[in-house]
Amino acid sequence: MRDNRLFCVIPCYNEEEVLPETSKRLKVKLQELIAKGQVSDDSRIVFVNDGSKDRTWEIISSLHKEDEIFQGINLSRNRGHQNALLAGLMTVSQICDMAISLDADLQDDINAIDAMVEKYHEGKDVVYGVRSSRATDTFFKKATAEGFYSLMNKLGANTVYNHADYRLMSRRALDGMAEFGEVNLFLRGIVPMIGYPSDVVYYERAERFAGESKYPLKKMLAFATEGITSLSTKPIKMITGLGFMIFFVSILVLIYCLIRYFNGNTIQGWTTTVLSVWAIGGLIMISLGMIGEYIGKIYLESKARPRFIIESYLKDDKDEVDLRDHRY
Repeated sequence: MRDNRLFCVIPCYNEEEVLPETSKRLKVKLQELIAKGQVSDDSRIVFVNDGSKDRTWEIISSLHKEDEIFQGINLSRNRGHQNALLAGLMTVSQICDMAISLDADLQDDINAIDAMVEKYHEGKDVVYGVRSSRATDTFFKKATAEGFYSLMNKLGANTVYNHADYRLMSRRALDGMAEFGEVNLFLRGIVPMIGYPSDVVYYERAERFAGESKYPLKKMLAFATEGITSLSTKPIKMITGLGFMIFFVSILVLIYCLIRYFNGNTIQGWTTTVLSVWAIGGLIMISLGMIGEYIGKIYLESKARPRFIIESYLKDDKDEVDLRDHRY
């Protein structure tokens, strides 16, 4: 059997309403795994405070004082879900054998952790938690989510369909992920690039039991844009193809205009001219905006700013973790 110290990593942003129940459920689950011998008795639950404005860090600190099974990482400021998740994973990668990432609302079924750990012991380095259905989603959310995964894969991003950020990663996989140094993070696309043996576990997603979703439509759209532009250059190639297509159409329009001219019909065509100007102008603006997205990412990558800075880490005294390493 492989080494089996497990760390559950949970990013938190203004989660004071769910943390008491979440910590209770996760503790019970971890104790069950320890009792079965699937994970070691020094396995831990790590909450990552992503610059919360409520009592989230206060609650995490209290949990740590009451029980050593809970640990806390406090970021210096809000950096967003993906950076907070990376901060937790990269920090515990120094002391864990495997890590499971999941959201604080526990909509992802924690009973799937058992199967994930089993597959880890079978030799899998990455185990993806995949939704078996989207019965709890609205029609709009279901359609947009399925369209997003389909579009991502068509654009060349190797994402796992219906998988969010609920996954198990071995220490070897975490070390592999540390080699990806980009500032613009989309972990759902980066993890499959690591390439170690992987598998999936299916589960039913539940309703959020308290609090509000931290991903409204505006953030979901921004997240989708981040994923597409971070993992694929096909949108740029599509612009090139669109340019050639418009050039071909313009030749046809030129031939049409010459025919009309030699036939003496030069007054008509005002509508098509205006429509053409507006259509091509709109396409130019969209193209410039898309190119700007990529240039902006190049600008951020060239600065190589740290993706997160840890202010404090509530951990076991015996664990040696270097928080000064800002390569991440």
